[in-house]
Amino acid sequence: MSRFLRADVQGMHGYAVQPSAGMVKVDTMENPFQLPQHLRAELGARLADVALNRYPAERGDVLRAELARHAQMPDGNNIMLGNGSDELISLLTLAADVPGNVVLAPLPGFVMYEMSAKLQGLKFVGVPTTADFQLDGPAMLAAIREHQPALVWLAFPNNPTASLWDDDVIEAIIEASPGLVVMDEAYQPFASRDSLDRLKRHDHVLLMRTMSKFGLAGVRIGYLIGRNAVIAEIDKLRPPFNISVLNCEAALFALEHADEYAHQAEIIRAERTRITTALSALPGLTPFPSEANMVLVRVPDAARVFAGMKARKVLIKNVSGLHPLLANCLRITVGTPEENTQMLAALTAALNDLNQEAQA
Repeated sequence: MSRFLRADVQGMHGYAVQPSAGMVKVDTMENPFQLPQHLRAELGARLADVALNRYPAERGDVLRAELARHAQMPDGNNIMLGNGSDELISLLTLAADVPGNVVLAPLPGFVMYEMSAKLQGLKFVGVPTTADFQLDGPAMLAAIREHQPALVWLAFPNNPTASLWDDDVIEAIIEASPGLVVMDEAYQPFASRDSLDRLKRHDHVLLMRTMSKFGLAGVRIGYLIGRNAVIAEIDKLRPPFNISVLNCEAALFALEHADEYAHQAEIIRAERTRITTALSALPGLTPFPSEANMVLVRVPDAARVFAGMKARKVLIKNVSGLHPLLANCLRITVGTPEENTQMLAALTAALNDLNQEAQA
C-alpha cells in the first residue's frame, strides 16, 4: 500500500499518548477533578434520555448559544463548534489552503499548528521565542513582513511553556498581520488575562477556546469565535454532525454547573503556586512562570529525571526534544493536591538518584 499513500504522511510520527494505567497521570494538562457524585448521577440520568437514534441537530444550536453567552461573545460575531480544538485548527488551515500561503507561529508551541499546515501542503514558519519563552517581537514582525502569513497562531497562554505573552507585542503582531490571527485560549480558565477585547477591536482576530481544560477533556468540544462573515466561510468546511448528541448534552450540563468548574480551577491555580514554590526550592531546578494548568521546569537531566519519576509511578511529559529552547525541560500538569504531593516526592527522589550517581 505504500505507493498509494502520501510519502510525507508515511514519514511522519503520529501523536504519541503515553500508557498511564496505574500511574499518577500529570502529563496531558487535564483537569484532575471529576464532578461530585450527585452531579455525576444527574448527568447520567440526563444522558440516558438523549435520542441516540437521531443525528445531532438543534441541541448543537443551543450549545452554541450557551457557549456564546458563557464567553460573552461580542455583537457582530458568531461561533462554530469543533470536535475539540484540533478539528478547528485543521478546518482553519484547510480554509487557508491557497497556493503560496504561509502559516506562522512562535516556537516552541502547540505541535498541531505546524502539523496541520504541512498536511495541507502549506509552508509553516516557526519563530523562536526568547530564552525565557516570551514572544520575540522584532523577530515576529520581521517574519510577518517577509512571509505575509495568511494565518498566525498565538497560544495565550502557550503550550508547553505556559507563558502569557506581552500585550503590547501581541497588539503589534495583530496590526502587522495581513491575514487571520487566531488567539488560542485553551488554558483561559487558569490565566489572568484573555483576548476578548482584541476580538472586539480587530476584524481579523479569531478567538479559539476549548472545554477540555474547563473539565471535559473526554467530551471533545472546541469553539471558535470571530466576525460573522469569517465564521460563515470557515463553517462551510465543518462536517454537518461533528458534535455528538452525548457530547453536546454533557457540555450543556457542564455550563449549567459552571460554578463547580470555576471552583476546581481555583484549586488548580492555588496548587500551581504551591508546585512552583516547591520547585524553586529544589537545587538545580528552574521553573518558569505559568498562567496555565501546567508548569515547565528545567532540570539537570530531563531524560533521567523523567525515567526516575516514571519508575515511581508518576507520569509527566519530557518536552526537551521538541525544540532546542526546551533543552532539559519537563512539563508537569497540575493535579489534585494528593497527586501533586506524590509528584513532588517522586521528583525529589529522582533528583536524589542523580546526585548520588554523580557522587559515586
